[in-house]
Amino acid sequence: MRLSQYFMPILRDDPKEAEIVSHRLMLRAGMIRQEAAGNYSWLPTGFKVLKKIEQIVREEQDRAGALEVLMPTIQPAELWKKSGRYDAYGKEMLRIKDRHDRDMLFGPTNEEMITDIFRQGVQSYKDLPRNLYHIQWKFRDEVRPRFGVMRGREFLMKDAYSFDISREAGQHSYNKMFVSYLRTFARLGLKAVPMRAETGPIGGSDSHEFLILAETGESGVFFDGDLHGMDWEKSGVNYDDVAGIAAMVEGFTSRYAATDEKHDAAEFERRVPEAKRMTGRGIEVGHIFFFGTKYSEPMGCEVQGPDGKKLFVHSGSYGIGVSRLVGGIVEASHDDAGIIWPEAVAPFQMGLVNIKVGDAAVDVACSRIYEALQAKGVDVLYDDKEGGAGGKFAAMDLIGLPWQVIVGPRGLKEGIAEVKNRKTGARENVPLDQVVGRFGA
Repeated sequence: MRLSQYFMPILRDDPKEAEIVSHRLMLRAGMIRQEAAGNYSWLPTGFKVLKKIEQIVREEQDRAGALEVLMPTIQPAELWKKSGRYDAYGKEMLRIKDRHDRDMLFGPTNEEMITDIFRQGVQSYKDLPRNLYHIQWKFRDEVRPRFGVMRGREFLMKDAYSFDISREAGQHSYNKMFVSYLRTFARLGLKAVPMRAETGPIGGSDSHEFLILAETGESGVFFDGDLHGMDWEKSGVNYDDVAGIAAMVEGFTSRYAATDEKHDAAEFERRVPEAKRMTGRGIEVGHIFFFGTKYSEPMGCEVQGPDGKKLFVHSGSYGIGVSRLVGGIVEASHDDAGIIWPEAVAPFQMGLVNIKVGDAAVDVACSRIYEALQAKGVDVLYDDKEGGAGGKFAAMDLIGLPWQVIVGPRGLKEGIAEVKNRKTGARENVPLDQVVGRFGA
């Protein structure tokens, strides 16, 4: 993509309304635009990152055996009245009426709707287990939306829902999602520490939240340093291996890890040697729950068991904040100059910088590199706009692409381009005829 044909409204100064790093940098880099308190438009650069994260989440859900569906954003209130949550959920749920004066709501989550869908579609235990998920926009009317996409009112979320014949079978579904989440976050370039959590308004028995470490995190975290040395992205995971998956989960959950809400200082000191005690701040990017028959009983979600008797299904729900992850990654991966994107989710793999637009030789060299990279399938942003070198370098550092290729008159005379690694800051002079070979497959 040529920058001259792209839409990326970069801001020179820090926006006054931005309170945390991700909000400030996402606005400055032209990724988002605020339309109302807690509501944002996603501009091309931000949208590309959002879609890349969404696809990785989707691939790992599919790999774990979950099936994708799509449910509406507007839900009938009667489903929530059946479960007993319509009044209990609170003012965060946006309640509305349609033109026929029927009670409706903008879904903050989908336990009721998916349970009703499943109830109408499955009658026998032979159709279990099943896990259905969708990636959909949600709305929660926060009292004080703040921190950009980290705590917005409208957000993109992956929510999955498992259905099993028993508590024991449901535990395996829970464990599969646990492992799937570890793999997902590892592919995004993150280490998200799983920690036992409160169930909150979702309810149920078991619950873990996944937090990435960042200085600006909303929660204090306390955990065993051995967690950081564990394999977060095992290859060849067999999700049908009940004992193997359970052992993987046990390997993580047997070590101490807690947010400040669940932290027990005495237990922390007893279970973790002083040299391995780690503390910091964390940002929640995923949350999983097992709630058994909490929703199936009031909503009449039953199946015929092996003995012919009716059984209420056991369920769990599993959420990942897809849009929140964009901000979370920025919080965890940035420096004073701007964002540092992990390659898996970067809006472009590299930026090609022409530092003297209008110089015929430089223009030709850049065009050749750009066209060759495109032909190779490399997603490249080519800065072909007029402007000073300093401003171009600052903009490239701000938007945080993993690699920069810099071409100017001086280097061209020597037959070289400068290649910069955004994460490490390392620079290397590379012969022009070898630049394209550095990128892509």
